[in-house]
Amino acid sequence: MNDPATGRDVVVAGTYATAASHPVGVMGMLMSVPRGLVAGADIIVLVLMVGGAFAALEQTGALARLVASLVGRARNPRVIVIGLCLLFGGLGAVENMQEEIIALVPVLVVLSQGLGFGPLTALGMSVGAAVVGSAFGPTNPFQSAIALKIAGLPSMSAGVLRFAMLGAALALWTGWTLLRGDRAAPASQPDVHPESARLRDLLLLAIVLIPFVPYVVGALRWDWGFNELSALFLVGGLLVGVVAGQTLNQSAAGLLRGMESMLQASLFIGVARAISVVLTDGQVLDTIIHGLATPLNGVPGTPAALLMIPIQATIHIAVVSVSGQAVLTMPIMAPVADLVHVSRDAAVMAYQTGAGLMDGLTPTNGALLAMLLAARVDYGRWIRFALPGFVLVALVGIAGIVLTS
Repeated sequence: MNDPATGRDVVVAGTYATAASHPVGVMGMLMSVPRGLVAGADIIVLVLMVGGAFAALEQTGALARLVASLVGRARNPRVIVIGLCLLFGGLGAVENMQEEIIALVPVLVVLSQGLGFGPLTALGMSVGAAVVGSAFGPTNPFQSAIALKIAGLPSMSAGVLRFAMLGAALALWTGWTLLRGDRAAPASQPDVHPESARLRDLLLLAIVLIPFVPYVVGALRWDWGFNELSALFLVGGLLVGVVAGQTLNQSAAGLLRGMESMLQASLFIGVARAISVVLTDGQVLDTIIHGLATPLNGVPGTPAALLMIPIQATIHIAVVSVSGQAVLTMPIMAPVADLVHVSRDAAVMAYQTGAGLMDGLTPTNGALLAMLLAARVDYGRWIRFALPGFVLVALVGIAGIVLTS
């Protein structure tokens, strides 16, 4: 059914019915990979454009000079880690930032090593913080905002509590990153004095970062998506070379060379999307959701709301889009909350905690795999670091559910 409040097709609670088996078959499984690439085309193009723009910046030498300057001026490296956690957490809370970080990972790894930390810390203060911010951001248009709309709640329902939860969650994750992130001897930096980072270097960095500003405004006001951000980064990537003194042809060639380095990450995204394609073609997603949600009808009150967290986390392994999961599950979970006599706010918080934090753990998240690849951190090592941290952060969501139940 089309929901006029969100403009999306949503599941109608109580209408589930069994259907005939619909096996995918060997050819269908093979076709799922190119179809996954097509389904993730907007994200893949974004990764190529952002990667190309930052690679073009790196080719000018400006990035090395700026990183060396920042490391050289750092009195307390922990302050920089805290600042970056808050920055990426804030961006996650505002616009669900994740895929955009892929191209930044190599730069963040170099910066982290210069500060005496390792690639795991670089991931923790970027993608980890962004996942936490996205999960608990009160105005995130791709998670909380759409879930609240589908649940029939005001956009700022329990606003004060939600902002407090965001602050507490980011504080816990930042502390976890500092406590459990990897350490290393500070890596040797290029022979660049802090004062040698020139004004033009800052201008070049600004050209690459500025596209985020109109994108955030556009996402909040005009429903902009990844295609608009890709277009902005295409312009930014070309301008970097021109401002650095290259011809337009040289700038375009540098942008293309940068895109080449992101092809492997792009393929990872398409393969991960293929899993969702197979599950959809096999018509098993609704069965999974129905099977997980039905037992909640017999559980009373707050325990039922708390059980929604692992249910939402499990569903997110199959449903890789957090906004898509809100569309699938909230029309079911909101009425379930009414039946077990807990607030719909609690059901939304359970969705944010389960699906939101699982976004930083599930192997079906192609963007996460691409970032691990860029940082050269294997999936098992990331899970050993991130899983206990996200469980700690989940306590914030549990507290919110208890307070609103």
